[in-house]
Amino acid sequence: MSTAAFADKVAIVTGGASGIGEAVCRRLSAGGAKVVVADFNGEAAQALADTLGNAIAVQLDVADAEAVRRMVERSVEAFGALHLAVNNAGIGGPSHPTADYPLEDWHRVIGVNLHSVMYSMKYEIPAMLAAGGGAIVNMASILGSVGWSGSIPYVAAKHALLGMTKTAAMEYAPKGIRINAVGPGFIDTPLLSNLDPQVYASLVGLHPIGRLGTADEVAALTCFLLSGDAGFITGSYHLVDGGYTTR
Repeated sequence: MSTAAFADKVAIVTGGASGIGEAVCRRLSAGGAKVVVADFNGEAAQALADTLGNAIAVQLDVADAEAVRRMVERSVEAFGALHLAVNNAGIGGPSHPTADYPLEDWHRVIGVNLHSVMYSMKYEIPAMLAAGGGAIVNMASILGSVGWSGSIPYVAAKHALLGMTKTAAMEYAPKGIRINAVGPGFIDTPLLSNLDPQVYASLVGLHPIGRLGTADEVAALTCFLLSGDAGFITGSYHLVDGGYTTR
């Protein structure tokens, strides 16, 4: 992928201020894109946008449909169009068995991890159609294809996200919009590195490759799928999991 792979493109990244989202923003910007760093943490989003240069920050709760509509509107107002989007924002939620899962937490996890992706596509797609086409990556997880005890809303949201991705991809492929999903395994972040060493080692042991992934490795796959090099890829789910799902 060339350093100008995204020249003249406008991209939205939700959950863009840290972790995988930040790595995606940096790669898109390095490739020439104008980037909208959208995040619940407005200060962090603004700090990253300032670092990138040709970028703006949008603070929002992605579980609020009207806020998502305004995000897309603001992006088009700022840069004139929308061509690319990474719907990455998500939360884990507390751990409880299914029968004990608090409904308030269920609704919040589903709202942020599932409803927000529908809201995002609902408003991103018309903007991309107006621009002549585009590409979307919805951030799933290995838990889009396997279960995880104690995390029923997260697992449900990520499984459902894959169905939404396939359906939307089928609908809009003839109109020039490609839509795919990426499924990261456990990614090495400061939060995980601060775990008890035995817990951290147990997570590493779930990945046959013998380590956790990095945010930049996920960003590399994500940006490939957004690029013209992936022009014949749509409606699919791409794992970056160190072999986790081979177990």
